Amino acid sequence: MWYNFSMSEKILIVGNVLKDSYLMLNERKEELETDERGVKWLDWGFDGSAHEFFKRTSVFSGVVVTLEVLRRFGIEADVFSEDIRLERGDFDYSKVKNINHRYILCAGEQISYLVPTEKRATEIDPEDFDKKYGWIFVDRSAIISNKLAEDISKILEENPRTRLAIYAPKKLTKASIPLVERAELVFADKETKGISSRGRVCRISEEGVSIEKTEVKFAKLRKTELFTHLTTYSIVAASVFGAALRRKTVGDSLLMAKFNIENTRLDETKDFEELEELVREEKSSGVNLRQMASQLMTRGKGILAADESGGSIHKKFEIAGIPDDYQHRRDYRNLFFTAEGLEKYVNGVILFDETARQKADDGQNFVQFLTNRGVIPGIKVDLGLQNFSGSSEKYTLGLEGIDERLDEYYEMGLRFAKWRAAFEISETTPSKNEILKNVEILAEYAKACQRARIVPIVEPEVVYDGDYPIEKCAGYTGIILRELFRELKEKQVQMNAVILKVNMICAGKKYTQQSSPEQVGLWTSRVLKRFVPKDVAGVVFLSGGQTPEQATENLQAITNQGPFPWPVSFSFARAVQEPALEAWRGDNKNYPEAKKAFVERLIANTEALKKH
Repeated sequence: MWYNFSMSEKILIVGNVLKDSYLMLNERKEELETDERGVKWLDWGFDGSAHEFFKRTSVFSGVVVTLEVLRRFGIEADVFSEDIRLERGDFDYSKVKNINHRYILCAGEQISYLVPTEKRATEIDPEDFDKKYGWIFVDRSAIISNKLAEDISKILEENPRTRLAIYAPKKLTKASIPLVERAELVFADKETKGISSRGRVCRISEEGVSIEKTEVKFAKLRKTELFTHLTTYSIVAASVFGAALRRKTVGDSLLMAKFNIENTRLDETKDFEELEELVREEKSSGVNLRQMASQLMTRGKGILAADESGGSIHKKFEIAGIPDDYQHRRDYRNLFFTAEGLEKYVNGVILFDETARQKADDGQNFVQFLTNRGVIPGIKVDLGLQNFSGSSEKYTLGLEGIDERLDEYYEMGLRFAKWRAAFEISETTPSKNEILKNVEILAEYAKACQRARIVPIVEPEVVYDGDYPIEKCAGYTGIILRELFRELKEKQVQMNAVILKVNMICAGKKYTQQSSPEQVGLWTSRVLKRFVPKDVAGVVFLSGGQTPEQATENLQAITNQGPFPWPVSFSFARAVQEPALEAWRGDNKNYPEAKKAFVERLIANTEALKKH
């Protein structure tokens, strides 16, 4: 969420009124010439040849576009020094004194501009500024002179509660740089260089719009429909700004801009409510979720679990004699993420919150680093286990505030999430209440993920560290899966965008008669085929405390029981990390040996995904 943005106060738009006259010309390709940048222009030639035009349309643009969009978003906005009024859905320009004219010549997809008069400077008088304005928005049409920059700076100094948003000029000047630096929201063309600001930067092009790692692509825009890139960018910027003021998330704000530019005409942009509905339809369609889930389950690769909580990694480091501090935790994760060929063996990596905010050796954060390697970054979102009142049984924490956390994670570039529920088998556990409570929580989490366009991994784990036979593990795992998928369907969770992470069916670690790989393969295959719906995106197995070799052997035994109605793979932590941890021992000089041990385990497990 953009929590610091609010529409409680009026917006003052600073810019110029433009009048665009469109001349639709017959297309004569022989009259096109290409400049040094590769851009095609109409060549008039001054040789007596002529282009015939068959349509002339005049529309007002520039600052008027921004005003129109913001008012359609239900936001009170004015234009400084111009009397532009909205009457019966139309703007009245009768009292506008100064208008900059442009002639826009269209031939097919090619456009040229003729500006018959010198551009009028943009003005604002600090003495006339009304303190009722909570924001100043410097429009793309503004010509930022030294005087304009000084006057805006003076207003901001005298009115510390007034905030600044600005569309940065394509080429920054000495006058514009101080305004850009102090703005809380900066819009800029994709190619504009040298942007430095304390606020967030929104980049706009004809292809799409982005803020940091969140990007939305546009459908191909038809320039001949009274659109130029100038007007396109103004509509996009105003839509993002308006959505932010209406307290939409960054992702939703960008989607609103996309739908506004794809569905509007200059004389009628979309209302906020219409755009909200389009965003809802986009999210509910789930196309992107299905695609992402499918990518995560690309056959022949696994998902690396590098999401140990603070307590879990502390135990690992303590046993290995490694200091548990921020730098060692970063170096430990970096060891795996920089391993050669990682993308050959894993589709995704599950991160812990701290890790998602740490940086790789090259200065990129780990989320972007993995993305650039072709590995999908995900996140553990549950907050650990809590005992039921007066009981040793547990449920998983983390639903409170989950929507806000998922929105933030999506904006960071994370595209899937994981939530673990743990069930211990004893003479009296797990009880029906523990099962039902935890599957209900898992379903709520999964639904929240899909609302946020994040693929959920649901992980109901029957804990391996127990004293029970394989039959008991199969019985309880089946009951848990039956109730889980019943609850997921009841919550209308999209099954083909859900991944199940589950324990292998085997006797508990403390049971006298340990299960052979053949038994694990047979029982696991039976339970999953009976209780997991065919439309689930995929199934990945956790290692749950098995040795690296044991986990790989059991994975091979399960694979041999295929084919399955869904892709099957691994999502191991300890079973692929343990040999590397032993080799590393907290000393980065041992990176080569540690990485080699890690990759060897990945290769062994990807080989185990092939039926033998």
